[in-house]
Parts: sequence; C-alpha cells; structure tokens
Amino acid sequence: MKNLSNIALSLIVAGAFAQANASTITISTGYSEAGVQASAAAYQAVVNAAVATPGAGYGSTSLTSYDNVSNHSLFGSNSNIASKSVISFGVSAADAGLWSFRSGVDFGRGGAMFLDGVALDSKSSDMWWAGSYSSTSQFLAGSGTLAAGNHTLSIYGLEGCCDGGQQVQFKSATSNFTSFSSTDGLVSAVPEPSAYAMLVIGLGLLGFTARRKQAAAFTA
Repeated sequence: MKNLSNIALSLIVAGAFAQANASTITISTGYSEAGVQASAAAYQAVVNAAVATPGAGYGSTSLTSYDNVSNHSLFGSNSNIASKSVISFGVSAADAGLWSFRSGVDFGRGGAMFLDGVALDSKSSDMWWAGSYSSTSQFLAGSGTLAAGNHTLSIYGLEGCCDGGQQVQFKSATSNFTSFSSTDGLVSAVPEPSAYAMLVIGLGLLGFTARRKQAAAFTA
C-alpha cells in the first residue's frame, strides 16, 4: 500500500511538471551527397531521408545548448552532412505575440527553417555563419505570431565539406535574441495529453489507496 501511494505521488508530480522544463533540442544527421535544393520542402525531404539511416560519423542526440554545435564535434564526420534540428518550446500567455528566430549555420548546399511545419526561410546559397549575423545571406531567419502553447522550430541543411558551428536563437516581444538551451526559461503553457494522463492516474491511485485504508479501518 505504501509503495502504491508513492507511485501515485510520483505520477502526480511528473504530470504537474512534465511541461515545467525549458526547450527540448534534438539534432540528427546523416550522410548525403545531395546538392542544392529548389525549395524548403525539398530540403526537408532530402534531409529526412538521410537522417533516417545515419551511419558511422553521424547520429542523433539531445542538446543542452544550441550554441556553436557541429557534426564533427558530436559524431565525428566533417563532410557530406545532412542536418536536422528540432526544437520544441513553450510560449506563455504573457509572451504570446510576434517572435523572431535566427539560425547561424554552415550549410554549403543551403537549407531551410520551419516553424510549426510552415517554412519561414530557405536559402540555396553557401551559408557560413562564422559567428556573425551581419550578412543576411549567411543565416536562416524568420518570424511569426505565436499563441500561448507548444511550438516547434525545425532546421534542415546540407553541408559538403568542413562542417562548422551552428547556433539557433529566439526573440520574443519582451526579450533579446537568446540561444535555445536547457536554461532558456521557455515553459509550455499547455500540458500535453500525456501529462494530463499521469495526473489522472496518480489521483486515481491516491483515491484507491484512501478507500482501501477506510475499508481496512472499518473492518478492524
């Protein structure tokens, strides 16, 4: 009975705080010799196909900070890279409104940026961010009006040689540009269904144990 109560409390806590985390960042890469693509959708399709079977020197991992990240530092390879980054983040009611995004990349064969599945930017030129946002031709950028809730920013790109660092940043109406990270303070305003499920199950278990205790006390 004690263990059941502990399990119930754990589920309630997990459900309550399932969305109380900062952004979640995942980068996935694969081998690709694909060249320049004609559209944002084409970059998305080519990269998705490549990262599905990454191979040696490529892979997938979660990041605690999206600041100066490169494939060779994460997985080893320095060439023929298809890169996909997915950032899930939350917008509070207080921060709803116009948001801006920018991604400094090293995509020699171009790339694209999507917000909630809609293309924000696509460039087929040789982009080399190199730590500077002074030239708009060297990075991906865009903006959108976001309601309170959960959102996803995705970046796709192709690099032929000499993989360099990448960075992805956001700017709300009340902030300056900040890199996505585990400490960026972006908390989801709307719990996912799984969070509600954990809360309901936990509360149900607590109710069950309470009834068992009452029944045991009555029969005693």
